[in-house]
Amino acid sequence: MDLLKEGLAGELLTDNLSTTLYATDASVYRKIPLAVAFPKNIGDIKKLIAYASKNKVGLIPRTAGTSLAGQCVGNGIVVDVSKYFTKIIDLDIANKRVTLQPGVIRDELNQYLEPYGLFFGPNTSTSNRCMLGGMVGNNSSGTTSIQYGVTRDKVISLKTILSDGSEVEFKPLSKEEFDKKIALNTLEGKLYKNIYKELSNKEVQERIKEEFPKPGIHRRNTGYAVDDLLKSGIFGGPEEQFNYCELLTGSEGTLAFTTEITVQLDELPPKYSAMVVTHYRTLEDCLSDVIPVMKHGLHLCEMMDKVILDCTKNNTTQLQNRFFVEGDPAALLMLELKANTEKELQQEIGKLIATITASGLSYANPILYGGDIAKAIELRKAGLGLLGNIVGDRKAVACIEDTAVALEDLNAFISEFTAIMKGYKQNAVYYAHAGAGELHLRPILNLKKSEDVALFRAITTDVAKLTKKYKGSFSGEHGDGIVRAEFIPIMVGEENYELLKRIKSYFDPEGIFNPGKIVDAYPMDESFRYEVDREEPEIPTLMDFSDSEGILKAAEKCNGSGDCRKTHLAKGGMCPSYHATKNEKDTTRGRANAFREFLTTGSASDRFSQNELKEVFDFCLSCKACASECPSNVDIASLKAEFLYQYQEKNGYSLRSKLFAHNTKLNKMSSKVAGLTNAVYSSKMLSGLMKKSVGVAKERTMPKVSSFNFDKYLKNVLNESVGSNSKVVLYIDEFTHYMDTGLGKDAIGLLTGLGYEVQLFYAESGRTYLSKGFLKQAQKLAIANSKQLKVFVEQNVPVLGLEPSAILSFRDEYKRLVPNKEEMDAIAANAFLVEEFLAKEIEKGNLTSERFTKEAKTIKIHAHCHQKALSNQKVTFDILNLPENYTVSIISSGCCGMAGSFGYEKEHYDVSMQIGELKLFPAIRKSDSSTIISANGTSCRHQIKDGTDRDALHPITILKNALVN
Repeated sequence: MDLLKEGLAGELLTDNLSTTLYATDASVYRKIPLAVAFPKNIGDIKKLIAYASKNKVGLIPRTAGTSLAGQCVGNGIVVDVSKYFTKIIDLDIANKRVTLQPGVIRDELNQYLEPYGLFFGPNTSTSNRCMLGGMVGNNSSGTTSIQYGVTRDKVISLKTILSDGSEVEFKPLSKEEFDKKIALNTLEGKLYKNIYKELSNKEVQERIKEEFPKPGIHRRNTGYAVDDLLKSGIFGGPEEQFNYCELLTGSEGTLAFTTEITVQLDELPPKYSAMVVTHYRTLEDCLSDVIPVMKHGLHLCEMMDKVILDCTKNNTTQLQNRFFVEGDPAALLMLELKANTEKELQQEIGKLIATITASGLSYANPILYGGDIAKAIELRKAGLGLLGNIVGDRKAVACIEDTAVALEDLNAFISEFTAIMKGYKQNAVYYAHAGAGELHLRPILNLKKSEDVALFRAITTDVAKLTKKYKGSFSGEHGDGIVRAEFIPIMVGEENYELLKRIKSYFDPEGIFNPGKIVDAYPMDESFRYEVDREEPEIPTLMDFSDSEGILKAAEKCNGSGDCRKTHLAKGGMCPSYHATKNEKDTTRGRANAFREFLTTGSASDRFSQNELKEVFDFCLSCKACASECPSNVDIASLKAEFLYQYQEKNGYSLRSKLFAHNTKLNKMSSKVAGLTNAVYSSKMLSGLMKKSVGVAKERTMPKVSSFNFDKYLKNVLNESVGSNSKVVLYIDEFTHYMDTGLGKDAIGLLTGLGYEVQLFYAESGRTYLSKGFLKQAQKLAIANSKQLKVFVEQNVPVLGLEPSAILSFRDEYKRLVPNKEEMDAIAANAFLVEEFLAKEIEKGNLTSERFTKEAKTIKIHAHCHQKALSNQKVTFDILNLPENYTVSIISSGCCGMAGSFGYEKEHYDVSMQIGELKLFPAIRKSDSSTIISANGTSCRHQIKDGTDRDALHPITILKNALVN
């Protein structure tokens, strides 16, 4: 292994953390690999294949690792091509084809193609992080298959490396070209000889046609697609050419290692679109409408049931996306229409509504347009991940979730399926590509218990037999993997299964390519993430994780869906450190997996004292994006705070951590001699010595401290005040009090100038303690602050905050630190960003543009991460639009990269700046010098200054400057 490592241009990792991170995918399985390889070139892959052949070791290909059936799990060497095999090689516009490497992300491919009027049709729910290599391996399809087909329909050619190390390109062949291949005295030649020998036999052909799924079922991934090869004229079929890609697509990396892919593209869909969302009181009514509505040329026909819809209520992001749901439907259908003109679209809508009305089964049929369609699709895409929101050990598990049947069989199949579920006392989750006859049906089981593991097998077996009865596909798009490979003999018959085994042996005689998948399958009821019937560890914590039934289950909510592996080119901020490093350990999933693994395998006395945990949390910026964007609501920032506390309690607190944690006390003292302090901070020599002595990056500028008498200022302003709309409490947090005093002054001036009666509340929020894991101190502050905050609740006076990380802690961490939950809920509901409060006042009609300047200005907004996660950016946008000639836009920026002390620490500085350079810094540099940059986070403003030399202003300062006396 050491010699192999030395011989690779890429990396080969064998450490405990790396193998742990790659032991799971998005399935229920766990197998610790020998190593994880990141090949940089084809030469590396050849060396890995040679090593595997010599040492009888499996190679498990992997891209994003979002497979639901265990395809990416194995005991050999995991080969991750997502890091280096990411190039788009060639675009043939005339023939609408693109050639690329397997690590290209599907959505990013389409971003590249959009200017050319082209796109790649298959569209999975994981499209913002899944890669073309995985889509080919899985024969992915997704929501658009009813119009644009599945991946197998799109693959034209594949460049591969075979098990003997030879490079072979598979592509369409005429009869003459096929015959030339047969004549080759190579492994490639043998592959063509053997497939011709196997499939020329008429009895074999008839057996395949008899046993394989109905030809009309387009989503079919059961075993190897030998039935598709029969379409070639070489075997008497209607198609002139033969293409081995039809077999390789959906083969899950078990036959060859793919290095290059050429796919057929489609022209962009019609410009005008609408979505009709039909609501039903029963599942049966919903399914009965599928066949009638599918006659309307739909681009999308998706079903969601009540279980998943209820899960969306508990996710901050998806709660906003369920705006169109009326009442409490048992199920709904999302039906998308597209047309080239608005007139055509309205005609198509009319026809569809007529069909829906004629059936009379739905009770509501809202029609969505524009951005609302995207929100609804986002809700649907989050569905599988949202199932992780079910609190406790019982989860909706993937085993029978990929069945596909002919549309005419759908209702009868569901009826029998429901009977099976009732026999097992199961209330299954119904989630479907209804228009394609594919059902993501999931039983809810606790795979930590042997009795439910037995049910796992029994239910899967019964549904496999039911699917076979209707000549359906047991693996529609999620693949066979580990969970379904055992059932392929049932689905295709024993003789056909033996044929599949022979095909595997022709390609891979040593069995090195992804062993245990499709043929010679691993048992489907072994190698789970959790040890069955284990004694659940009791893990005491300072923070309260009872909402997840403890800290371990808070980590176990991660189901591996990998939403955190999207890059900075996708919407959202999760996960900024991964955006910079592209390392699995820097994802929310990686951190949750490591936390789960090491908490359960470590001894009771030192569960938190493991260096692997320290490493995975090291680059976490505690941005909170995961708390809102992760479908399973895995809140890594809270887990990190608890980890740091537990780790440091046992191993000690460093000087630097103490200085950052107690920063407010230091600033309070320094502000008394602010001039001297700032002179030292500005001195290159003196500040350089300070930074070096405590491990602060030498490139960082030091924040200035200041002193200001807010009470005196408020008293003077009140003497000039002309009236009062209502009373508010302005929270002077630790950052405003000792560093951003000008901001506090502006807030007082704005609020009083708008006629509000202002009362000041001084308190340290505890943010610096939380960020460094000083939880005892943070809890002490939280309890003390809650006493005064409770008084404001009783007085019905809203508390307004300027620094998001301070005021929003009342909504977030305080709930885990203060024992009285009801009291904290009331306090949280009474605490607002100033922007939130003013935006509400605008809604009520209490604030109008008349109070503000008519001068024209351009403003670009960067919002604090905690605002994005726990509030929303629109409130800032709304208030900055009060001046009627202000042109305001929100920078699609993600995290700025500073994150409090993170960006100051010398070992984090480079990553901090890399994060800023991904989106935020370039957007600011492109803006005109007259453009005002708005940033409401004190760390954000500092990062913008250090990264772009531009001074950003808090939105309240901008609004104060726009106020007309």
